[in-house]
Amino acid sequence: MVTFGFPLQISAETSNTDPHYTILVFGDSISAAYGMAREEGWVSLLNQQLLQKNHNYQVINASVSGETTGGGLIRLPKTLEIHQPDIIILELGGNDGLRGYPIYQIQENLQGMIDLSKQVEASVLLVGMVLPPNYGNRYTIAFETLFHDLAAKNDVEFLPFLLEGVTTPETLIQRDGIHPKPEAQPMLLNDIWQHLEKMLE
Repeated sequence: MVTFGFPLQISAETSNTDPHYTILVFGDSISAAYGMAREEGWVSLLNQQLLQKNHNYQVINASVSGETTGGGLIRLPKTLEIHQPDIIILELGGNDGLRGYPIYQIQENLQGMIDLSKQVEASVLLVGMVLPPNYGNRYTIAFETLFHDLAAKNDVEFLPFLLEGVTTPETLIQRDGIHPKPEAQPMLLNDIWQHLEKMLE
């Protein structure tokens, strides 16, 4: 959820020589393996797990460090056109929250991305976010609630937060106080997998 940006790097990882289905990971630095080698990130570990379990999917990681929901909404139409995913893991909103963006704006942007995904008949796994308590009780509660509201309204698969949210042990977080360490990546994958597995063909 870091608040600065890097150039877009889309990587494709294939779990089969002739994949029939595509999973698009559309997130920020949490999914872009910030602060570590790409192969250490949870998205790369997801590809390995799909291979081990003989699921016929390719994984496209279109995550960008520093991405906001506004930037994601702009990028998504072309990304969908190019990759035509069957499943979208939508992991955005953290940077918006850290910058104190209006709740309604974050919700509208995420709703727009869910709408675009449904238009191409892609299933959505929405990943919720939480904020540190120093952002104020009113804002943090409204921020967390918007993800729950979107999941219920759109009837999409929903993961409320990764790891243990704001109570995640410091030993699993990088020095910036935001990004999970390489040791935490299998735990991130486990959180995602519990919801993703039921979505697989």
